[in-house]
Amino acid sequence: MERKQEVADWFRSLQKSIIKQLEDADGRGSFVETVWNRVEGGGGFSNVLENGAVIEKGGVNFSAVHGPMPEKIIKALDVATGQFFASGVSIVIHPRNPFVPIIHMNVRYFEMDQGTWWFGGGIDLTPHYIDVDQARYFHQQLKQVCDTHHATYYDEFKKWADDYFYLKHRAETRGVGGIFFDRLADQEDFTFEQRYRFVQAVGEQFAPVYTHLMKINQDKAFAQEDKDWQMIRRSRYVEFNLLWDKGTKFGLDTGGRTESILMSMPPQANWHYQYEPSKGTQAHETQQLLQKDIDWVNKNAKMPAE
Repeated sequence: MERKQEVADWFRSLQKSIIKQLEDADGRGSFVETVWNRVEGGGGFSNVLENGAVIEKGGVNFSAVHGPMPEKIIKALDVATGQFFASGVSIVIHPRNPFVPIIHMNVRYFEMDQGTWWFGGGIDLTPHYIDVDQARYFHQQLKQVCDTHHATYYDEFKKWADDYFYLKHRAETRGVGGIFFDRLADQEDFTFEQRYRFVQAVGEQFAPVYTHLMKINQDKAFAQEDKDWQMIRRSRYVEFNLLWDKGTKFGLDTGGRTESILMSMPPQANWHYQYEPSKGTQAHETQQLLQKDIDWVNKNAKMPAE
C-alpha cells in the first residue's frame, strides 16, 4: 500500500472513532454525513451534528484530495509545480452551554509527486469563560503526548499555537491555545514513522480530553448574560477563521467544498460596538487571560489577571 493511502485510511478511521465518541458523550445528537467529490481529484466525507444535547453545532470532516498544484498554493507554500496529495481530519465543536469550551483540532498530511512530504496540525481550546484548572488540565494532556514523542515538542508547539491562534487586529489570543505544528518532515533524527506516530497520538487524544470537558461542564446553570458573552466570544472565533486561518484559505484555494470548509462557523454569533466586560465579572477575568506565553502547566505560575 502506498504511504499516502495508508495515512488517508488512518485519518478516515480516526474520523469515525471521534464521531462515535462525541455522539456517545452528547447523548442525543447524530452526525449527518455528506460525501463530496473534487473535480480536480479526490473528495471527502463531511459530518455535521446540529442541535444536540451538548453540542449545538459540530463538524468532523475528512478529506483526501489530489491533482495539479494550484498556483496560489505554489506561492503560499513556496514549493515546485507538480502533482500534490493532501489528506486530513478537521474538527470544530460549538457547545450549547457557555461553560463548555469550543474546541478545534486538525491533523493533516501533504505530499508532492517529487517526494516532498510533511505532517501538520494542532489542537486548541477556546473557553467562553476561562477556567484556569481546566486550561491546565488541557495543556497537561497535550504536554504528556508531546513529551512521549520528543522533549522539545511541547514548548515549541505551544509557542507556535500562541502565535498562530492570535487575533492581531484585537491583540488577544483566540483562547488558551494548545499546540500547533506544520511541515514536520524527515530531518535530523526525525523519520516519517516518528512524525506519523506523533500525529496519530495527537488525533487519538482529542475525544477523551474533550468529552471529559463536556461532562464536567454541560450541566452547569447559566443566565442570559452568559449566553450574551458566549455570542461575543463566538464572534471572535469567526473573525479569526475568516481573517487569519491558513487552513480556510488553503481549502478554498485548492477547490475544496465550501460548506465543509466553513463548517467551523458557529450557528450564531453577535457583535457589539466597543464592548468591554465590566470589571469584577468572569467575562472580564477571561479577557485578561487572552494573552500569549501563559504557563498553563505550572500550578505556581502567576496568571495575568492576578
